[in-house]
Formats: sequence, structure tokens, C-alpha cells
Amino acid sequence: MARDRQASPLRDRADDGLFTLIGDVPDLVKNLLKAELDAIKKYVGTLVKHGGWTAIFAIAALFFLFWTIPAFLAFLIILLALWLPLWASALIVLGIGIVMIALCGIWAYVRHVRAIMKLESPGQAAKADAAIVKEFADEF
Repeated sequence: MARDRQASPLRDRADDGLFTLIGDVPDLVKNLLKAELDAIKKYVGTLVKHGGWTAIFAIAALFFLFWTIPAFLAFLIILLALWLPLWASALIVLGIGIVMIALCGIWAYVRHVRAIMKLESPGQAAKADAAIVKEFADEF
């Protein structure tokens, strides 16, 4: 009978007794945990693989962005130099850059830095919860 049980993982358990079913629980739990660990290993491996390639391509994109922005700014200066003196063209592009820097900084401060300042840290939340529990325990 032991051979029949191991021959097919999907067998009819309708005739098994309670003790037989309880005896099979450790193996079932072991198999379940092993399958879950294998699934986690596969997930983490895939995540690391795709995450690594994503990081490589993001770095490559930032490298090309780093060199494209000065080329674009030089293009703007040369384009404006068709109608204005070169120094005025460079000054206009510099002014546009400073205005864009200021706008981005103000936007970041107003929308994100203020939101970060309003957040309650988990440490503060834990202290507040502990104080509430302590206060509740002191009542009894």
C-alpha cells in the first residue's frame, strides 16, 4: 500500500483514515514550503535580472542625456546668433536656464519638500502608539 501512495501524487483520499491524513500533513507542509521557496527564488532571480538590465539602460540613457543637453543649448545659442550678437544669444540661453532651474526648485519645494515635512515618521508613530498603550495600561 505504501507503494501505491507514492506512485501517484494525486490519489483518491476518500478511504484514508484520520490518522493517515494527519500523518501526511508534515510532508504536505514540507512540500508546500519547498514550492513556495522555489517560487520566491525564481521571482527574486527574475527581478534581479530585469532590475540589473533596467539600471544599465537607465545609466546609458543618463550618459547620453548628459551630452545631449549641452549640444542642444549650443544649438540654441547658434540659432539665436543668427539674429543677435553671440554674447546676447548666450546670455538669453543662460537666463532661460536660470529661470528653469528656479522654477524646478520652487516646484520641488512646494509640491514635494512640504509634503515630506508633513509626513509623520514611523518612529514618531510608534512612540505615540506606545504612549497610548502605556496610558491605557496605567488606567488598570
